[in-house]
Amino acid sequence: MSWYRPSDVGFSLRSQLADLGLGARLFVRLLMLFGRAFRRFGLIRDQIHFLGNYSLAIIAVSGLFVGFVFGLQGYYTLQRYGSAEALGLLVTLTLVRELGPVVTALLFAGRAGTSLTAEIGLMKAGEQISVMEMMAVDPVQRVLAPRFWAGVIVMPLLAAVFSATGIIGGWVVGVLMIGVDAGSFWSQIQGGVDVWQDVGNGLIKSVVFGFTVTFIALLQGYEAQATPEGVSKATTRTVVMASLAVLGLDFILTAMMFSL
Repeated sequence: MSWYRPSDVGFSLRSQLADLGLGARLFVRLLMLFGRAFRRFGLIRDQIHFLGNYSLAIIAVSGLFVGFVFGLQGYYTLQRYGSAEALGLLVTLTLVRELGPVVTALLFAGRAGTSLTAEIGLMKAGEQISVMEMMAVDPVQRVLAPRFWAGVIVMPLLAAVFSATGIIGGWVVGVLMIGVDAGSFWSQIQGGVDVWQDVGNGLIKSVVFGFTVTFIALLQGYEAQATPEGVSKATTRTVVMASLAVLGLDFILTAMMFSL
């Protein structure tokens, strides 16, 4: 007995290709709406406040505790080789290059991404999107574009906050609690961190993650079924797809940046 038919496989493949094409068209359209979106900067400003300000607490607290952990783990590791003074450099490079952009993107997907998906999905379930189209108002330009560009702007700022609070957490554990020399802690950071190579690469990662996570959240909300169950499934897909995309892109970007 056959468990599937060739026609079912073909229909599934065609549906996946159609969804991929729809997503690509929407992404290109959002990029092309860059100028129009910033003409009404008030809409973007409100979304920056909504996405950034309400995510600031979890980003800062998470960065602080990650800094605490890396301060402890880094000290015990470096102490074996007599290099405890390089604790500040270890914590800073780890946060700025990798953990800052990646963990911020994952937290952003869980907090702001799900909120965007649920908001757009509920607007679709309440037929607000359909009403806009009937009134000759483009929902992509009016609803999606401000949220998209706000997410792209907010992500690097949140990643910078995460890295800064993480460095402070490493300083608190390393200098205040363990007793590492404060001058060595900061001088190692100043002498070992390159602005373009380290901070710049982390900035590029955070911008790419901002594009990715925000677009996935908006796409899932815009294409969600107009039912409570459809919105809940779209919200779940946002977290799963955004997290996997961030981790995969992090590997690709790291391989490209540090192999050149």
